[in-house]
Amino acid sequence: MTRTLTQSLAEFVTQTRFEELAPEVIHSVELRFLDLLGICLAARHFGLADGVQRMVEVWSGRPEAHVIGSGHACPAPNAALVNGTLAHSLDFDDTHLPSVLHPSASIVPAVLAMAEATGRSGAEALVAAALGIEVTVRIGMAGYLPDAGNVFFERGWHATSICGTLGAAAAGGRLLGLDSEGIVNALGIAASFGSGVIEANRAGGTVKRVHCGWAAHAGLSAALLARHGMSGPPTALEGRFGVFQAFLSGQFDPAPITEGLGERWELPGIFFKPYPANHYTHAGIDAALAIRRRLGGLVEVDQIERIDLGCAASPLRTIGEPRDEKIRPRSGYHAQFSGPFTLAAALLGGGGGLGVYFDDFSDAMARDPARLALAEKVSTFVDAECDATFPREFPAVVRVHMRDGHVLEERVMHNRGGPWNPLSQEEVHRKFALNAGLALPPQAVARAAEAVFALRRMTGVGALMSSLSHRDRGNRAPG
Repeated sequence: MTRTLTQSLAEFVTQTRFEELAPEVIHSVELRFLDLLGICLAARHFGLADGVQRMVEVWSGRPEAHVIGSGHACPAPNAALVNGTLAHSLDFDDTHLPSVLHPSASIVPAVLAMAEATGRSGAEALVAAALGIEVTVRIGMAGYLPDAGNVFFERGWHATSICGTLGAAAAGGRLLGLDSEGIVNALGIAASFGSGVIEANRAGGTVKRVHCGWAAHAGLSAALLARHGMSGPPTALEGRFGVFQAFLSGQFDPAPITEGLGERWELPGIFFKPYPANHYTHAGIDAALAIRRRLGGLVEVDQIERIDLGCAASPLRTIGEPRDEKIRPRSGYHAQFSGPFTLAAALLGGGGGLGVYFDDFSDAMARDPARLALAEKVSTFVDAECDATFPREFPAVVRVHMRDGHVLEERVMHNRGGPWNPLSQEEVHRKFALNAGLALPPQAVARAAEAVFALRRMTGVGALMSSLSHRDRGNRAPG
């Protein structure tokens, strides 16, 4: 009898052992924990999930798991909701290609919450995270077709939240000790819980910040329902009325879900983000920073006639349209999704040591006359070479036309953070230190980093969660 996709995934989730994971997979998961926890602490400093936490506090319930950077404990799905919101709020979390989704922002919060609630060891948390991330991106890859592109995004769905719900259910079920049938049920239930509309990327609104938190919450809820006897359809993915029919009108390729499953891991190749902005903007930022270096670090707005930004057609619908919204973003948060503004930030900003950093996306900077004047000089176009490469990469070309007739051009086909242009381990650590340092004193930042890399030897995740306790954050919001 042919196994369904959920049955194949369930077997992978239940049978994989920590000892079987390759060293590069384990280390990659540890770096994902480090990266994401730093982002959560920075978002905590800015107060970006305070509203979600206040809502969860009203819900109350058994204190099973902690909100990151807080003494507040609540039921595991609720902690995952707040922490997942923190993880995705700054648009600084990792990205998988070609699925174009952010796996760690749903899976790591779900795993930490359920591992704390169930008393699982650090090694069990790491393997659950590896499995949840792998399930998430493989389901997402099924929605990418070479001739049709990323079908989830073309239809307006946020693949991150839909697939992240399924991955969180798998990881949560693993930590709950569900057998293969239980994981099938958890995935089948989660198929009814995942959602997320991506219009906020294009036209504004902050609801996208909650998408990963809701995925973590919904995935853990699905796993708990399965544990308590609720069941789901084994054909939840490929069935006549399953996920791929409901969300993609049947346009999907099942092969990436199971090919090489457990032998070839997608996880180590997931991109780390070097800049806190929509990933579609990153190659343009890289190009603009290179041009800034060529200009000796001094960019005079009035000496620039115009700027051309070229990339693939699909990203331009997010970072270039509608033009009025992109050249004059309504807030610092919306500026993170603007190709014109992020170019201006790279050419004129401070960068906090990373090239572009949170201070470049404050509400004040979104109103800065020099940046707005430069953003208005940016015209966007579809570049054929970039279009042919997308979504295996998010390339861009930038041409700065000077008033004296000189044209400075930079083409970036491999943006920083991915397999072809990776961040070094030192750069990932530096990013964590900068982010965590917004909420923790230096000694605590060092202790938190040490706790991440000691996790595989810990009997539980409590020491790691305790290391993330915050001092007064001052609510210095970036937007």
